[in-house]
Amino acid sequence: MIEYVTAKTVRDIEQILELQQDNLPPNLNKEQIASQGFVTVHHSFDILQKMNSIEQSIIAKENDKVVGYLLAMTRESRNGIPVLIPMFKVFDNVTYKNKKIAAYNYIVVGQVCIAEGYRGKGILDDCYSAYKNHFKKKYDFAITEIQKKICAPLKHMSGSVLKIFIAIQIPMAINGRL
Repeated sequence: MIEYVTAKTVRDIEQILELQQDNLPPNLNKEQIASQGFVTVHHSFDILQKMNSIEQSIIAKENDKVVGYLLAMTRESRNGIPVLIPMFKVFDNVTYKNKKIAAYNYIVVGQVCIAEGYRGKGILDDCYSAYKNHFKKKYDFAITEIQKKICAPLKHMSGSVLKIFIAIQIPMAINGRL
């Protein structure tokens, strides 16, 4: 049975990093990238632990094994990952309900990943629901960035979950190119 909890232990963080490593482009073939998507940012243990100390990420676990995660990022964690600074700058300048996003108390849905073999089973929907339930009393909303190149996993999500989040597509440099 899969449980949805916050990442609390060193082992949770290590398992997030293992799942992340498995889903970075150099570790996938072109077919996997096209059909399943990939993760872009490789976090170090120290950075992920620091982010998790600010706000704990949501993880899906089966038999004490992390099979999925949604990273939680706040404005406080924005400078810890240089590749994400441009995303936060764009968010700061976006207007939502006649106010700049920067005027709200928001949380960023960071990197999302579900382990191979667990995809298409509603785990991503359930992770987003757990994320919403965990943070809804603390933040005005959650916001995320979705790159067009990695949208394949979204076909597994229900439309109702997507309505919870404001999704802004921002071109990001990959290997120095847009």
